[in-house]
Amino acid sequence: MKTLAILSRKGGVGKTLISLHLSVASQASGIETALIDLDPQASATGWAEDRENDEPFVLPVHGARLSKTLTQLREQGAQLAIIDTAPNSEGSSLMAARAADLVLIPCQPAILDLKAIRNTVDIAKLAKVKAYAVLNRVPPKGSIIEDSKEAIAQYDLEVCPKMIGQRVAYSYSLISGMTAQEYEPNGQAAKEFSQFYKWVENKLS
Repeated sequence: MKTLAILSRKGGVGKTLISLHLSVASQASGIETALIDLDPQASATGWAEDRENDEPFVLPVHGARLSKTLTQLREQGAQLAIIDTAPNSEGSSLMAARAADLVLIPCQPAILDLKAIRNTVDIAKLAKVKAYAVLNRVPPKGSIIEDSKEAIAQYDLEVCPKMIGQRVAYSYSLISGMTAQEYEPNGQAAKEFSQFYKWVENKLS
């Protein structure tokens, strides 16, 4: 079983959105996927409760039980576990990073977000796990993308080449327990995220 952790010590950067969309994309591709919700706010768990489809499996877990939960999922035949972490818990973030084969660090292209990723990068380095920054809510035009990549480079952190745009389909879809791929299958958000998922899948394999 592969394990992917979505980390950021800053709130509001899109960890849950990315976790949910990756979980649905993975399950749709035929991979038995479980989403572990470590965030006490339980946004991913609430999304699952609003969802008509029972898949992917979303499991609220306390950080102290993460290791045992991963073992149980592996024994039950899960092929991929995605961990959605809380922004204000360094302990659970470190546990998630240590358990992961890959860490993704969502970051909006804004100066406060770019400065805030330092602590998250430190956690990934402490866990000795490969990590990538993922630019999220990226505007369609402007030099901000290149500026953001330069800012991230100072942390010795690679940037995922597939970015997630600022598109209403992402937020609208979650309201009804869906993702952009399901809400608007032929839309730009769905196409964009499909490319992002393929990149993640390749890195995990």
